[in-house]
Amino acid sequence: MASRLFVAAAMLEALSWAGLLIGMYVKWIADTSERGVEIMGPIHGVLVLVYIVATLYASDRLRWTPRELTIGLIAGIPPLLTVPFERWMAGRRRLWRAT
Repeated sequence: MASRLFVAAAMLEALSWAGLLIGMYVKWIADTSERGVEIMGPIHGVLVLVYIVATLYASDRLRWTPRELTIGLIAGIPPLLTVPFERWMAGRRRLWRAT
């Protein structure tokens, strides 16, 4: 469950970042509407919090190292970095608990 929650949170956070970036383009560059930012801003904010909670939960349940947890939390700051982090952890087989 922890791995599925983390993967979903990472993907949704990245999608919301993309939506917010598009909204910012429309608002600031195309100078046509603020609606995209008004809609995607709060959605992205909530999904960032969900990503943080999912990362903390996955770290605990899947026994990540402190380094992995730190990188995971930092990955939530720059745009779209949650997906490469998720892929990196999957490639290292750290999204599944050893039995």
